[in-house]
Amino acid sequence: QVQPVESGGGLVQAGDSLRLSCVVSGRTFSTSVMGWFRQAPGKEREFVASSRWVLSSLVDREYADSVRGRFTLSGDNAKKTVYLQMNSLKPEDTAVYYCAAKSRLTGEYDAWGQGTQVTVSS
Repeated sequence: QVQPVESGGGLVQAGDSLRLSCVVSGRTFSTSVMGWFRQAPGKEREFVASSRWVLSSLVDREYADSVRGRFTLSGDNAKKTVYLQMNSLKPEDTAVYYCAAKSRLTGEYDAWGQGTQVTVSS
């Protein structure tokens, strides 16, 4: 079983940067894709970014249109950690951010972290 744990959220001002971390424990070899999602108050959870693990590297990064050019997903396989670097933050980026692992077996995101709050003030 895979268990992601996020950290790094906080309260920042518009234009600031934050880096979220996601440490993945358990049967990580069973994970094909790591993704970041977010959920703002009163809204549905939405996709932010994802990347596939190929051997020990993250490839085929994908980003939501709303964050492309500002957010960057990276990873350190040795540390079993995935990062989301968020630059030029906007108030509309305020949300709980979740890290998730997609199973090679099911093709579904079936392991989710508890979330970390990001609040961007104007």
